Amino acid sequence: MNKPLIMIGSGGHASVLMDSLNLSGERVIAYISPNKNTSTQVFEKIQHLSNDEDINQFNPDDVLLVNGIGSMPKHNNRENVATFFTKLGFSFTSVISPLAIVSPSSKLARGVQVMHGAIIQAGACIGEGSIINTGAIIEHDCVVGANNHIAPRATLCGGVQTLNNVHVGVHACVIQGVNIGDHVIVGAGATVIKNIEDKAIVYGHRALIIKKE
Repeated sequence: MNKPLIMIGSGGHASVLMDSLNLSGERVIAYISPNKNTSTQVFEKIQHLSNDEDINQFNPDDVLLVNGIGSMPKHNNRENVATFFTKLGFSFTSVISPLAIVSPSSKLARGVQVMHGAIIQAGACIGEGSIINTGAIIEHDCVVGANNHIAPRATLCGGVQTLNNVHVGVHACVIQGVNIGDHVIVGAGATVIKNIEDKAIVYGHRALIIKKE
C-alpha cells in the first residue's frame, strides 16, 4: 500500500499535480499553504495546514511529500522548500501522470514530476526535483540535471545534456547533442543549436545570447 501524501503549496502547479495524483488513485491527506485554497475543487476535502512547522505532527516514516511549488526562472523557492523539509527528515515522492509516456528504460530521480502529455524516451535520465511539464518531449539519451524545468511543449532532441537549475521555456527546442550549463534560461520559443555556458540567458531563433550573469 502506498504511503499517504502531503502537498506543499496550493497554487496552479499544485492543483495540476493534485489532478494527476487523483487520476493515479493516490491519497493526499493534507496540504501546507499560508492561505487556504477556496477556489480550486481539488483541495476541498483535504486538511489545510497553514504553517510549515505543522508538518511535525506527522512521522516522516509514515508519509511522503509532494513539492507543489512551481518553478520560475531566477527563483529558488521550489528548491528551498525541498531543502527545508528534507532537513526535517521527510522525503519527496515523484509524480508521474498516467497520461504521460515514459520509457521503461529511462531513469527518473527522486521528486521528478512528469505532467500530462509529456514524453520521455528510451535512455533518458531526469535529475532530482525536475519538472517535465505538460506536453514536453525528452528524446532518447538526454540527461536532464537536478531542479530543471522543461516547460510546456518544449523539446530536447536526442542526446541533449543540461546541468542543474536550467529553465527551458515554452515551445523552445534544443537540437540533438547540445550541452547546456548550470542556471541557464532558454526563452520561450528559442531554438538552441550550440552549447550554452553557465548562467546564460538565450532567446529567439538560433538562441541569441542576451545576457550572462
